[in-house]
Amino acid sequence: MSLSPAAVAARRLLAAASHSSHEGGARTWKILTIVLAIPGVGICMANAYMKAQAHSHGQPEFVPYSHLRIRTKRFPWGDGDHTLFHNSHTNALPKGYESSDH
Repeated sequence: MSLSPAAVAARRLLAAASHSSHEGGARTWKILTIVLAIPGVGICMANAYMKAQAHSHGQPEFVPYSHLRIRTKRFPWGDGDHTLFHNSHTNALPKGYESSDH
């Protein structure tokens, strides 16, 4: 089976690279970072921003499931009903959301 001249040259290049002492590795990773990683992160950030703009941020309807928001003992801070990192817009209390004006 004969190989094309391009395949022979590629095989020689790969064989020479495998026997070298990894001198060009840092340069290769630097180029890959600049060419692929930085634009990839930028595209992901733009995608997340556009999806956040298109998504409505309204409160979901409150459903009083019996297995959620169980309070067997009061919390030791505040009024005892709010968790430590309570967010009144997203976290419901056992009886529902605090206010609906958001």
